Amino acid sequence: MLVDLAQRHVIMTSMLRRTLLIAAPLACFAASTMPPEADQRLAHDIYKEIIEIKSGFTTGATTPVVEAIAKRLRAAGFPDSDIFIGGAIPTKANLVVRYHGPEQANAKPRLKPILLLAHTDVVEAKREDWTTDPFVFTEKDGYYYGRGTADDKAQAAVWIANLIRYKREGYKPDRDIVVALTADEEGGGPYNGVDWLIKGHKNLIDAEFALNEGGKGTMVTGKRVSNEIQAAEKWYLDVRLEVRNKGGHSSVPVADNAIYRLAGALTRLSQYGFPLKTNEVTRAYFTGMAKIDASPSKADLAKVAAGDAEAMKRVAAASPAWNSMLRTTCVATMLEGGHARNALPQLAAANVNCRVQPDDSLKYVMDTLKKVVADDQVALSIANQEENSAGSPLRPDILRAMSRITDTMWPGVVVLPTMSTGATDGRALRAAGIPTYGVQGFFYERDDNRAHGRDERMMARSFYEGQTFLYELVKSLSGGQ
Repeated sequence: MLVDLAQRHVIMTSMLRRTLLIAAPLACFAASTMPPEADQRLAHDIYKEIIEIKSGFTTGATTPVVEAIAKRLRAAGFPDSDIFIGGAIPTKANLVVRYHGPEQANAKPRLKPILLLAHTDVVEAKREDWTTDPFVFTEKDGYYYGRGTADDKAQAAVWIANLIRYKREGYKPDRDIVVALTADEEGGGPYNGVDWLIKGHKNLIDAEFALNEGGKGTMVTGKRVSNEIQAAEKWYLDVRLEVRNKGGHSSVPVADNAIYRLAGALTRLSQYGFPLKTNEVTRAYFTGMAKIDASPSKADLAKVAAGDAEAMKRVAAASPAWNSMLRTTCVATMLEGGHARNALPQLAAANVNCRVQPDDSLKYVMDTLKKVVADDQVALSIANQEENSAGSPLRPDILRAMSRITDTMWPGVVVLPTMSTGATDGRALRAAGIPTYGVQGFFYERDDNRAHGRDERMMARSFYEGQTFLYELVKSLSGGQ
C-alpha cells in the first residue's frame, strides 16, 4: 500500500505510541483496509479473551471458549435457538451459530448456506520456552503474541466479530451464514469437533461450501506478494518407531542398546528426503509465483512448474515452505525411552510425524520408512492416521471475489491457489461432500511461520486488514444487501 509522507509520519507516531494501536487505528492506515473502530475493538476484545483461555489438548478445554463466544452472541441479539453448543465430552464443546438469510418462496430453490469454520483448540505451550507468557495476550512491536494468535483463534475472533457486525448493520444475505467453532483440530482423535458434527449433527453445518484456515497472505521482507486460497492439503500420519530388548545393568553395557538403535534409525531418517514433485495445485502456485517473486529463486519457479528436477532441488533448498510443498515429509517429533538412570533401556521409541502428498499412498510411505530405517529391530506402527481427501474445485465465483477484494485492498497482490503443507479440518469436510477453501487474508513473512512454535504471533495490522477482507468476501459470496 502506497502512503504519502504525512501518512508515514502518522504510522511512525502510532508505532511509538503502542497503546493507541487499538484506540485510533484508522489514523494509521487507509480506511479501505481497516474496519470501523468499534468493530476493530470488538474483534480485539474477542481475540484477547479467547487467547487467554487455555484450550490445549491436555492442559485446557474448548468449552470455556465457546461459552464465552455464546455470551457475546446472545448479547448481540442472537437467540438461543440459533446457537448450538455440544461436543464429544463436556470439556470439548463446539459452537455452531446461524445467521439467517431471507425465507424463499416455494417456487425458488433455497440456496445452501456458507459455512465459516475455525478451531478453538491450540497446540500446547510451555511458559519457559517463550519470551512472553503464551496464554497472556501480549502486544509488542506491532504484533500480538500468544498461543493461538495465528492458529486459529484470529480467524475465530474475526468470524464472530463480523457476524455480529452483519446483524448490527441489518445485512440480509441471500442464504444462511453458519459459523462453526470446533474442538481438537490439533489433537484429533475421538474429540475432533468437525468429525463429531459430521457424524451426528451434519444438518447444522451442511453447506454449499466452507471457508476455513489453510490459506494465508505471504510477504517477502515486508512486501505483500500473494493472497493464497488453499484448495488441497497434505494428509496427516503419525508413525511410532519402537525398539525393545532385555536391558540390563548399566555397569555392564552391551552393544545392543535400544536407544542407540533408535538413534541410528532417526539419523538415517534425518538424512533422507522424499522425492520432489508437483501436482495440479502446486503447479498453478509456482506458475503464479514465477510472475511475481523477486527473490534469487525467481528464475527457477517457472522451471519447477514445468517439472525441472534440478530447479526443484534449488527451490526446496531455498525455502522450508517450498520444500514442504514439493514433497512428503516425515520428521521426529517426540522421544521416550529407558526406565531408570542406572539400567540399560528396555524401550526406546519415537513419534515420526508425516505430512503426505495427496497422491502418495499409506503403503508407499510405510514401505519407504522401513527402507530408510533399515533395521529389523526397529518396529514401525501407525499411531494416528487421517484419511486423504480430494482437493476442492477452484470455484470461479470465489476466485473472482478474492481477486477483486485483494486488488482493492492491496494493489499488485495476486491470488494464488495453494496446497497446505499442514492438515486442517477441511479434510473431513471435503470427504463429507462440502468443498472447502482455506482463505484468511492475514499476512505473514514466508519463512517466519511460528504456528505450533515458540512466540507465535500475528501482526496487528494484518489482523484488522484480514477482518476487513473476510467481512467483504463473505458479503460478496452471500450476495445480499
